[in-house]
Amino acid sequence: MSAIVTDQFRILNASNFVDSVESTSNSYYITVGLPNPTTVGYGRTVAWNTNPPSPIDSVAYNNHAGDVVLYGKKVTSANVRRLVRRIDWVAGSRYEMYRDDYSITSPAPITNASRLYDANYYVMNEDYRVYICIENGSSGSNPKGNVSQDQPKFTDLEPTRAGDSGDGYIWKYLFTIPPSDIIKFDSTEYLTVPNDWQTSTESQIRSIRESADSSVNENQIKTVYIEAAGKNYANGLGQEFDIIGDGTGGKVRVDVEGGEITNTVVTSGGKDYSYALVDLGSINSNSTGTPAHLIPVIPPSKGHGFDVYTELGTDKVLVYARFDDSTKDFPVDTSFAQVGIVKNPTKVGTNDVYQENTFSGLSSFKFSTITGTPKVGEKIEQIVANGTGKAFGYVASYDIETKVLKYFRDRSLFYNQTVFNQRDYAGISTNGRPYDFESSSNVISGNSSNFSAAIDTAFAGITTNPTGTKLINLGVDFTSGMAVPEINKGSGELIYLDNRSSIARNARQKEDLKIILEF
Repeated sequence: MSAIVTDQFRILNASNFVDSVESTSNSYYITVGLPNPTTVGYGRTVAWNTNPPSPIDSVAYNNHAGDVVLYGKKVTSANVRRLVRRIDWVAGSRYEMYRDDYSITSPAPITNASRLYDANYYVMNEDYRVYICIENGSSGSNPKGNVSQDQPKFTDLEPTRAGDSGDGYIWKYLFTIPPSDIIKFDSTEYLTVPNDWQTSTESQIRSIRESADSSVNENQIKTVYIEAAGKNYANGLGQEFDIIGDGTGGKVRVDVEGGEITNTVVTSGGKDYSYALVDLGSINSNSTGTPAHLIPVIPPSKGHGFDVYTELGTDKVLVYARFDDSTKDFPVDTSFAQVGIVKNPTKVGTNDVYQENTFSGLSSFKFSTITGTPKVGEKIEQIVANGTGKAFGYVASYDIETKVLKYFRDRSLFYNQTVFNQRDYAGISTNGRPYDFESSSNVISGNSSNFSAAIDTAFAGITTNPTGTKLINLGVDFTSGMAVPEINKGSGELIYLDNRSSIARNARQKEDLKIILEF
């Protein structure tokens, strides 16, 4: 049996995701991680930065991604938007008209798109106003229509021409992208669609939506397309005929010259049509004539502008986050090579969903003394368990002023150090066991920088004043010179993961992350 997943299902999934983000019962975070992608180990490659490997959709790989998370920034409703392809209006270009019947058997004439949402039937003008093309001067004898000469700039409720060139285009204004969205979400490939179209009280959106939803505009037909002009019809200008089908009230004015239909103008769009025909009964061609083929174009349910998500096919969502130095949770001396989205991580030591604006995924030491300087990405270790075991980790950050080192641990530290899998190896009883670091007199040392440091076992709290002149917020709470991540390791649902070439942070830079999810 043949089956398809419809466009409407994709649009629904995109809307459900936006609703899920906006729900107060959920917490979504954009995360960054993996500071040492070229360090040989599980899931890493020495050529990562020149050829990042594709993520693997497996439980093991996802768990590893949770191990190496550095930082998370909460996604709010202000930072998520539905998207559609960006199609700019350009003088002299052709645009397809809105048709309900684009398909594999009836593709769009310019793009050859097999579905409406891949056709170029809407545009954004230079003022970031978005319009649907209702007519483009096309017909069966001119399927690609005319070139567009008049840029639409109006904000009228009804479809109208954009100028006096006679290019044959009629546009329907939908909405204007606000300046805040332009600044935050601007893209060369996509444009944003308002999140709250059905509930917005903004006057312009409300007017467009309510106009489409009025009793006279429900499925109101705007265009009758001349697929074939026919032959031997009775001549006459402005002859009005009924549009019949499962709706009511539709009428179209038809011009016939030389026995052929040359023009159609909808005089009454009627309502409630899902299919329609034009009854040309009184001027029907004679038995030797060629029947005309007129196609009433069925608009979206409730009319153009009532539901822009269905009308434009919003099956993509953009998720945005800005990372800066506003918190110590995300150190500026590190780098990252993985970007993810996690739903509902839990607060460390509890089953409660984490709710704060940011979280640190790193553990930390506060040193009292140190020789040498730790290197980001290097392996660190400590003798623990009364000398019977070793604890291992990787450096994520080191602050020379506060003497705080942040680190993470992942499975590559404990696997066979030659093949980085579960194969038996000498020393497995000690090196394969994930011992925890201890607040003790045993030093922390690095295997490449050769630094050696003692934990400040007496230090507690979230602030420090190393010089006596400046109070520094450390971002996390320390106990006996150590701090744990703010979320439970690997908690939450990893719904997106992207491997990227390593991005080095800097105190003077901000990172804007834009993730596009296509459903």
